[in-house]
Amino acid sequence: QVQLVESGGGLVQAGGSLRLSCAASGRTDSIYAIGWFRQPPGKEREAVGNIRWRDSRTVYADSVKGRFTISRDNAENTAYLHMNSLKPEDTAVYSCAARLNGLYDYTNWGQGTQVTVSS
Repeated sequence: QVQLVESGGGLVQAGGSLRLSCAASGRTDSIYAIGWFRQPPGKEREAVGNIRWRDSRTVYADSVKGRFTISRDNAENTAYLHMNSLKPEDTAVYSCAARLNGLYDYTNWGQGTQVTVSS
């Protein structure tokens, strides 16, 4: 199994930056990709982007392209979501999830962390 623990959320002013971390443990060799998702208040969860574990290839949602960057630390088995130029509409609970080798869905989820952007 793979366990994920997120950290780094908080309150930031519009235009500011935050970095979220997603630390993976357990069978990390079974990870195909780590995805970042967010759920704004009163809305459905949406994908922010993902990073493929074997080669760090990244994909982003149009709403965050150019502002958010996903990276990973190989030695620490940690994925990061670097968020710049934050907007009030980025306010949401952010979660990371693991897609395991051979599967098409994200099956292992972190606990989520709140990000609030004030105007």
